[in-house]
Amino acid sequence: MVTEAASRPPHDLPGLDPRFSRVTSVPGSGVDAGLTRDWHYLDTGDELARLGVPIAGTILAVHGNPTWSYYWRELLTQSVQDAEAGVAAAAGDGSGAAAPAWRVIAVDQLDMGFSERTGIHRPLAQRVADLSAFTDALSLGGPVFSLGHDWGGVVSLGWAVDHPAQLSGVMLLNTAVHHEAGKPIPAPLRLARARGMLAASTVRTTAFLETTLALTTDSLDPAVKDAYRAPYRTAARRGGIGGFVADIPVNADHESYSELDRIATAVAKLDLPALMLWGPRDPIFSDYYLDDLIERLPHANVHRFEGAGHLVAEDVPYADSVLTWLGDNAASLANPGSASPSPREAFAAASASASTDSDDSSFVPLWRNLDERADDTTTAVIDMSTRGQRGPQQVSWRQLSDRVSQIAAGLTAIGVTKGQRVSLLVPPGPTLTAVVYACLRIGAIIVVADAGLGVKGLTRAVRGSWPDFIIGEAPGLTAARTLGWPGVRISTARLPKVSAATLGVSYSLRDLITLGADTPLPAEPRAEDDAAILFTSGSTGPAKGVVYRHGQLSALRDVLARHFEVTADTGLVTGFAPFALLGPALGTRSVTPAMDVSSPRTLTARAVAAAVEASGGSMVFLSPASILNVVATAGDLTAHDRSELERVRTFLSTGAPIGAELLASAATIMPNATPHSPYGMTECLLVTDITLDGIRDAAGGAHTGVCVGTPIGENLIRISALDSDGAATGTPSTEPGVLGEIIVSAPHLKDHYDRLWLTDRAAARETAVDDAAATIDVAADTDAANAAEPANTTTAPDAPSARWHRTGDVGHLDELGRLWVEGRLPHVIVTATGPIAPVGAEQDVEGVTAVRRAAVVGVGPHKLRQAVAVVETISPTRKPGLADPELTAAIRASTTLPLVAVLAVPQLPTDIRHNSKIDRTRLSEWAERLLAGGKPTAP
Repeated sequence: MVTEAASRPPHDLPGLDPRFSRVTSVPGSGVDAGLTRDWHYLDTGDELARLGVPIAGTILAVHGNPTWSYYWRELLTQSVQDAEAGVAAAAGDGSGAAAPAWRVIAVDQLDMGFSERTGIHRPLAQRVADLSAFTDALSLGGPVFSLGHDWGGVVSLGWAVDHPAQLSGVMLLNTAVHHEAGKPIPAPLRLARARGMLAASTVRTTAFLETTLALTTDSLDPAVKDAYRAPYRTAARRGGIGGFVADIPVNADHESYSELDRIATAVAKLDLPALMLWGPRDPIFSDYYLDDLIERLPHANVHRFEGAGHLVAEDVPYADSVLTWLGDNAASLANPGSASPSPREAFAAASASASTDSDDSSFVPLWRNLDERADDTTTAVIDMSTRGQRGPQQVSWRQLSDRVSQIAAGLTAIGVTKGQRVSLLVPPGPTLTAVVYACLRIGAIIVVADAGLGVKGLTRAVRGSWPDFIIGEAPGLTAARTLGWPGVRISTARLPKVSAATLGVSYSLRDLITLGADTPLPAEPRAEDDAAILFTSGSTGPAKGVVYRHGQLSALRDVLARHFEVTADTGLVTGFAPFALLGPALGTRSVTPAMDVSSPRTLTARAVAAAVEASGGSMVFLSPASILNVVATAGDLTAHDRSELERVRTFLSTGAPIGAELLASAATIMPNATPHSPYGMTECLLVTDITLDGIRDAAGGAHTGVCVGTPIGENLIRISALDSDGAATGTPSTEPGVLGEIIVSAPHLKDHYDRLWLTDRAAARETAVDDAAATIDVAADTDAANAAEPANTTTAPDAPSARWHRTGDVGHLDELGRLWVEGRLPHVIVTATGPIAPVGAEQDVEGVTAVRRAAVVGVGPHKLRQAVAVVETISPTRKPGLADPELTAAIRASTTLPLVAVLAVPQLPTDIRHNSKIDRTRLSEWAERLLAGGKPTAP
C-alpha cells in the first residue's frame, strides 16, 4: 500500500466549515510502535474557546467505510450554532454566562479520509489502538460520548470499553458488533469480498464507494457526493477502503474475530447511557444487527427512522437527535457521583416490580377466566368467517383452555421464553385466540400487525419489531419467506414436507402440542412485563408499534367490563378485529361475523344478524366503515334477521368518531340497543364515550367537530393550545373552548412505542400537569354525561398520575367537560389569521345533499394557507377535478370558512385498516398540484 502524508480537505466542500479542520502528529502503537502518524480530524474546541463557552463534554465521532469525518459535518456545525445561540441568549438576559456546549471531535481513521496513508495492514485491534493513541495525544479527558457509524461504530465501541474513566455514554448509527456463526454476511459485502473482486471493487475502481453513496433515501446532492469522493480520487488513496472490507471477520478463523468478540462481550456489560439511531433500509447493517445491539444494551434509547438507509446521517436530522439526547442526559453528567440508579438499574426498575417476591394483588391476568372456566363445555368462541370451511366453527371454554395450555407448553418446549417476540400472521378466529393467550401465558410478547396494513405496511411492521418467532397460515408464511421477514416459522396447520421446506417452516402447532406434552408451564408473567406490540393503522405515516404491558392490557379489560357492564352472559359480536380477542379475557363468548376482517366494508347487515343469532350476543362492535355497509345492506334483512337484532342491547362504533346520522341509521337496525361511539386510539383504546342521545344533546350549539363525550372511569383529558404556527405549545389545561392537541391519561394507556425513542419523547413532551392547582373533570357515570349534566370534579392527587400521552388529535373541551374532536394535528390549516381545524367545515360541507363525504385541506405557503374542499359525491364523480359550478356554490354557501376551490373525486383516499380515516395530507399535496395546473389524476 502506498504511503502519503496527511493533509487538510479543500475549503469549499458543502456544509464543512474549514475552521474545524486539524492535522496532528500521534505517537504510534501496536504495529506503529516507535513511529509517528499524522491524523486529520475535525474539532470544534477552538471555536468554543473563542466564544468563551464552557465545554460540557466531548463527542468522539468515528466514521465508517468508505466515508470520512465529513459524515459528521452537520453535528459539528449545529453544535457550534447552538453554542452561539447560547451566548446570544446569555447576553440578552443579562446573565452573562452561556450554557455549556458539546465539543465535537470527528476523526479520519488512518488510511482513510485525509489522514496519513500508512501502507500497513490495520486489523480491528490495531484500529482500536490507533484511536486510543489519538485521544492520548490530545489528552482527551471526560466526559466523553463515543459516536460511531458502520465499522466506525465497532472501533468507537472498542475505544469505549477500553476507556471507562473517560466514557460517559455511547451513541451508534447503523453498525454491528456480532455476527452469528454460520450466517452469511450481507450480500453486498460477500460480493465485494469475492475472489478477484476485492481489489477491483474497492481499490482499483470506485465501485464500492459509489455503491455506498447510493444507500440513501433520496439521491445525495452531486456536490455532497463529490465531497465524499475528495479523499479517494486515486487508487493509491483507496487502499484503506479495501483494507476495511478485507478485515470483516466472516468466521472464527479471521484475525479480527477475537477482537470483535472481545468488544461485543464488553459492550454487553456497559452500564452507561446509550443511543441508537437506525436506518432500516440498509442492505448491510439490517435490523438483525440492531436487535443484537438491543439485547446487549437493553436500556438504550433506540429510534428507527422508517425509510432511512445506510447513510442515515444523510437521510434524517440525526444531529438534532444526538444533541437532544445529550441534553436529556445532562443531569447525570452534572452529578456523576449521585446515588441515582445507573441506566441498567433504571431500566430494570421500570421493567419489573421492586421485589421479585412481591405480588400486586389487584393484577388479574387476561387468561384468568380461561383457567376458571377450564371445565366449562359451553361455547367460548365462534368464527363465522370460515374461509371455505363448512359452517361456523365453535370452540368451548374447555377446548380453548386446553388448547391454550397445550400451545403454551409446546412453545416453551421449543425454547420460547419470556420477553421473546412472536409475530402473529393468523386471521381472527379460534386459532388466533388460542395462540394469543398461549403466548401471553408464558410471557412471550405478541406482535400484532393486521393484514389491513397491506404488504408494505406488514413488512415494515414485522421487520421493525424483529420477532424471534412467526406463527402464521400459509399466506402469511409465504409472505414471510418471500419478503425475508425474520423469525423461526411455525405453521398453524401441518404442511407437506416439501411445502414446509419451501416456506422455511420449522414446526406446526400440532408439532408443538406433541413436543409440549410433558413440558411444565413457566411462572406467570407479572403486571410489569411487556405483553404485546400492537401496530397503529398507519393513517398518518408508517404504522407504529405500541407496547403494552400485562397490567395495562388487564386494565383495558377492566375498564371495558365496568363501563359497558359486560358479564358472562353478554356475548360479543366483533366486527372490529382488535376487540375480537377480548372475549375470553372478559369471560364472555365472542363471535366474528362472516366478513373479510382486513376489509371492514365487507360486513353486511345479514352477517351481523347471523352472528347475533349464533352467539346470543347482546353487544356489537363495528368500525365506521363496516357500519356504512351494514346500513347500506339493511334492506336485505329478513323478518327473522330483524327479530334477532332486537336482542342487541349495546352497540359500539369503534375506530373513528362518526356523526349522529350514521349512528342513528345503525340504531334503527338494532332498535333496542344503546348506540355508543367511544373515542380512542391504538395507544389508548378507550378514552371517552358518548351515546346517540348524548350526541343529539350536544348538537345545535356553537361547538364544532365531533362530540365524543366525557372520559371513561379514571381517564383524564387535557388540551394543549395551538399557537399561531399551529404547534401545540400551550400548557395542558381543561379550559373550555380552547383549540389544541388532545392529551390523555389512563390506567390502560400504552407503555411506550417500540424502538421509536423520539416519538415517545414527543408524545410525552410538556405533559406535566400542575396537580396541586388543576382540577380534572371525570364523569360520574355515562348517564350523567349523556344527560349533559356537569361532570364531577376531583383534585388531581386523587386521580391517576404520571403517564400522559399527546394523541396527535386536535379538538376542544366544552363547559360540560365533553371532548370535541376536530381533526389531526398535521392536518390543521395554518392561515394568516391563525390555525383552523378541518372537521367543523367538513361537517358543514357534508350537510350538502349531493355530498357523501368531504375533506377540507390547505394549499399554499405556511401561515398563508387557503382552504380547499375535496368531496366524494352521492352520485359518484367519474373524473377528479373541479366540482361543477352548482355544487361549488352550494358547498361554499354551507360553511363560514372561505374556500378557494371545491374539488370532486370518485373516492376519497382512506386508511386501509378502518377504510374511514381520510388521508388529508395526501389530498392536500394532490390539490396543490392540481390547482397549480397539474394533470387531474386520482389523489
